Amino acid sequence: MEQAELIALLSFDIGPVHIGPIVITTWLLMLLLGVFSWLATCKLSVDKPSGLQAMLEGVIGSMEQAIQAVAPAYGVELLPFIGTLWIYLVAANLAGLIPGLGSPTANLSQTAALALLVFFSVHWYGVKNSGWGYLRHYLAPTPLMLPFHLLSEISRTIALAMRLFGNIMSLELAVLLVLLVAGFLAPVPLLLLHIVEALVQAYIFGMLALIYIAGALQTQQLKK
Repeated sequence: MEQAELIALLSFDIGPVHIGPIVITTWLLMLLLGVFSWLATCKLSVDKPSGLQAMLEGVIGSMEQAIQAVAPAYGVELLPFIGTLWIYLVAANLAGLIPGLGSPTANLSQTAALALLVFFSVHWYGVKNSGWGYLRHYLAPTPLMLPFHLLSEISRTIALAMRLFGNIMSLELAVLLVLLVAGFLAPVPLLLLHIVEALVQAYIFGMLALIYIAGALQTQQLKK
């Protein structure tokens, strides 16, 4: 039995909510990432760090530097959210390489959920660091600008979801079409293309989320 058929058989309903293959794949990714994180951090050492620990420290350090380049004063604060977002997106985008599975991010509902998570995180960080006065920037320079500010927030959230969905879905379709035409004569270039595109799209989504949050954090500072 193929993996796709197995996951399809595991699909079930909770009342009116259907738990399908995309959700199950997402849960499996979350479980695997959680187990890997626990195993990788359960025996950390300052005196004799393992090779895995050194690699993870390098990855985390690189992510923190990338965050500090955009929001210098908030690197430590934003690392848990943006870092987790990057790690999950890499895993989700690369899931399509596993035979019988598809990338959860090739589904619009998944990318829409991630975009909504970024949307609420932007305002959560803004209110957390600047108080409810943060919301006053929607009335600047005049209250007449409120509808346009709201439209901008909605449009960029939709664009964030559509960009990731469109790129990953088109990538998987392109790989499928090439395999149908050329068979398995050129698997290595396709795998490399998928890996590179998965990493690039994860980085872009995380950077856009970071830029939006940094903008919210700096709104109050610009008024001072």
